[in-house]
Amino acid sequence: MKKIILLPMILMFAVVCGPSKQSLELQKKANAAIGTLPDKMPGGEKDSAELVSLGEKLYFDNRLSVNDSQSCNSCHNVKDKKGGVDNKPTSTGAFGKNGDRNSPTVLNAGFHIAQFWDGRAATLADQAKGPILNPGEMAMPSEKAVLEKLAKTEYPALFAKAFPNEKENLTYDNLAKAIAAFERTLKTSDRLDDWLKGDLKALTPAEEKGLSTFIEVGCVGCHYGATLGGTSYRKLGERNAYKTEDLGRFNVTKNEAEKFFFKVPSLRNILLTDPYFHDGSIATIEDAVKKMGFHQLNKELTDEEVKSIVTFFGALTDKARK
Repeated sequence: MKKIILLPMILMFAVVCGPSKQSLELQKKANAAIGTLPDKMPGGEKDSAELVSLGEKLYFDNRLSVNDSQSCNSCHNVKDKKGGVDNKPTSTGAFGKNGDRNSPTVLNAGFHIAQFWDGRAATLADQAKGPILNPGEMAMPSEKAVLEKLAKTEYPALFAKAFPNEKENLTYDNLAKAIAAFERTLKTSDRLDDWLKGDLKALTPAEEKGLSTFIEVGCVGCHYGATLGGTSYRKLGERNAYKTEDLGRFNVTKNEAEKFFFKVPSLRNILLTDPYFHDGSIATIEDAVKKMGFHQLNKELTDEEVKSIVTFFGALTDKARK
């Protein structure tokens, strides 16, 4: 008799606690528009342990700057659960002066279409070469000066291990390749991916609602794909002008049609990477969402919509950085 009574109760419990039709439909829609991050960044499967180890050492080494004051990590901080940025509007260079643009996160950057806000570097290795020689950043005078400095340290032996088949292994190209190899390990893992892969308890109901709002109001039109951005260039102020002196991608291509175009930033780990926009002028994520709605979508998002979208963003933070 007890078995007959228990069976309907068990079935009822399964129905009540199982995923709702609405959640399953949202999951299907989100997988089509976003999807999960691949296990490795492109090229990562070929990186040796020695190459990654060398790149990690270089990434954190202040000796790559002219006065031993800065490393790659100074502007793209990945220590202590940081989001791969310095959380400044614009970064401070070796001589104490600030640059013109906000430092983008290095987390998941190897999945992006290109590097820098204007996409002027095609690869992680190309990007790694720039700041070291930039007079406003790490300010080394030349590639030759960098190599001469490293040649007097422990690095020659480490480059030999990382590039065993090359007669001349301590080169500027190889330095950049090594840093890029380390950066390819900076893939994050968050609850959105858990949810997209089938764990429908990974997001709270409020986060699901935020994801639905994010899609419905049109944010996913620019922030699509596994990185929720980073895969296209869009005009800042597409629907309503955004005041900036920075011409963005035009400075690279000289194409009039690309004035004020910037790489769409990834939203993975977005709550860790304030302040926002290429100029670092927006202090809070709520303000950033509100302004994007106006400038890009010509929509005055309600406070409830903004709060809902920001709640969803909480699911995009790397679980190791909580």
